[in-house]
Amino acid sequence: MNIQTNDIGHVIQLAIAPVFLLTGVATKLTVLMNRLARIIDRTRVLKDELRKAPNAECDEELGVLYTRWQLINYALTASTACGFLICVIIAFLFLDDTTNLPLDRYIAGMFVLAMIALIASFIFLLREVFVSFRYMRMHLHDAAR
Repeated sequence: MNIQTNDIGHVIQLAIAPVFLLTGVATKLTVLMNRLARIIDRTRVLKDELRKAPNAECDEELGVLYTRWQLINYALTASTACGFLICVIIAFLFLDDTTNLPLDRYIAGMFVLAMIALIASFIFLLREVFVSFRYMRMHLHDAAR
């Protein structure tokens, strides 16, 4: 296997687009982790309040936070799977270009799976935002009464 310098440059050019996608997924993971941290912090506050005295509103909010936590975890899992697949795609691009292995179909299939995981992650994030907004809207209407 004799790899020329210009061949390596070509492989690096091929891998740049997935690297930009990977950067976007990493940024999305940061957003999801920040949302998860806020949910965990709020859960700790509510649990402390419940230790002092039983409170139906705290129980209700904890239920909503649990739902949000599940949705964020699903989004994190899907985003992580997307990032993993992108990393494998980059590795396969290098292998495909530097060896005689026919990996083009695997690369295409993994890219489709990565996009499905990314779409799923966005759907879970959007669902979590809707749950949060619905709960806030419900309590704004209660406060106005």
